[in-house]
Amino acid sequence: MNIGNVFFALCSLVSLTGAVATVVARNPIRGAIGLLATIFGIAGLFLQLSAQFLAAVQLIVYAGAVVVLFVFVIMLLGTDAAAASSRARGARWAGGLMLAALALIGGSFALGVEVSKPVPFPAAPADHGSVEAL
Repeated sequence: MNIGNVFFALCSLVSLTGAVATVVARNPIRGAIGLLATIFGIAGLFLQLSAQFLAAVQLIVYAGAVVVLFVFVIMLLGTDAAAASSRARGARWAGGLMLAALALIGGSFALGVEVSKPVPFPAAPADHGSVEAL
């Protein structure tokens, strides 16, 4: 197994786990931590694509500014403000519909629905996405 494949699998797993944690977290601080994990995973994917500048901007802008701003607002309002709002009934319906859609997609893959072969992009230059080229 190639180290690039392992790195891709790790970054995508971190991204997906952080995204799910952001959505399902009842505690707003845990939701912000899930968002931070998603941002780090996406930055890792940018690094694998040899886009170091985008990875740095991803970390500086989103992890360094947006998540910190979210945490400051949560601390300013207090966690009681988020706990006071009850879960809407429509949110449960939306979650159920999302699970049904995911089950349909997973079922189509399990049944062997043929997917067209993707067309590869042409090879990028060696310095594509680097800070020096930018």
